[in-house]
Amino acid sequence: MISYDTVSEAVNGLKKRGYDTDFNLAENCIVCHSGKFNVNDFEIVEVHRFEGNTDPSDEAVVYGIESVTGLKGVLVSGYGISAEGTSAEMVSKLSMHRN
Repeated sequence: MISYDTVSEAVNGLKKRGYDTDFNLAENCIVCHSGKFNVNDFEIVEVHRFEGNTDPSDEAVVYGIESVTGLKGVLVSGYGISAEGTSAEMVSKLSMHRN
């Protein structure tokens, strides 16, 4: 797997490789311009985790995601203190791919 030093490098690298949709995290799905995708409607293909050196609010995870319809995109999510509120099912799916 490719390794990146920053969140922006990871996002740009994924976009160059065809992950050009911007996904956003909702309570129990991810959403984009094409609609919403429930937990079973997408797979996490890549994960890049970044930890802030001095500020815990700098921590983030960049996910490369592919939907069952073939749509490929990027989800950037904070974790720890800054993590968004999500359903237990979504947290479980995202956590399985963090390591």
